[in-house]
Amino acid sequence: MNCFGKFATITKHNMFIQDLKDFLEKLDSYRDKLLFMFIKPYWPRFITPNHLSYLRIIIGVTLFILLFLLGIENKILIILLFIIGALTDLFDGSVARGLNQETAFGAKIDPIADRFLIVPIAVASLFFNHLVLLLWLGTLEIFNTLVSLCAHFQHLSIKHNIFWKIKFFMYSVVFITILIFWPAPPHQFFIGMLWMSTIFGVISIILRMKKLKHAT
Repeated sequence: MNCFGKFATITKHNMFIQDLKDFLEKLDSYRDKLLFMFIKPYWPRFITPNHLSYLRIIIGVTLFILLFLLGIENKILIILLFIIGALTDLFDGSVARGLNQETAFGAKIDPIADRFLIVPIAVASLFFNHLVLLLWLGTLEIFNTLVSLCAHFQHLSIKHNIFWKIKFFMYSVVFITILIFWPAPPHQFFIGMLWMSTIFGVISIILRMKKLKHAT
């Protein structure tokens, strides 16, 4: 393939990713509009988006203590805590946008809170039977964190994009389902869904790195 052909292929791939990004962001805007119908008139103003992120971190730490320090395997309690944590992620961004409470600190703490929630469940369900997948998920999180740190040290704000949101949504749905059948090993279908979610994770990292490069 000559240089022109390679350029055309790269351009085509970039256009596809941009079209996919625009489509997913449009769907996400519909979610916002739906949640705004509840948030704007009824949301208690003393509960800020950052409070929801703090709660997600607390739930993540609680899950870690229950699963690994106390050895408590009460399925109902674990599922209930995880669902509450996932719901805080569903609402925090929409609350911030709907009530004009978006902050740079909130954008930074949100993905950190996501990791606190996901890590204990991922380790508990994948460590013994799907270690390679667990390590790959961890590697993506490390790369994402490095991009965030680079942006922070350069005083730049590189927000997580829609592909990150889709990845976390897939994590939430898959891990809730895995917990329902827990302690049985995860079904191969859900393992496949997790592998598929990493595609969105890789795209998210690449786009953030490009944005960081263009900003410097």
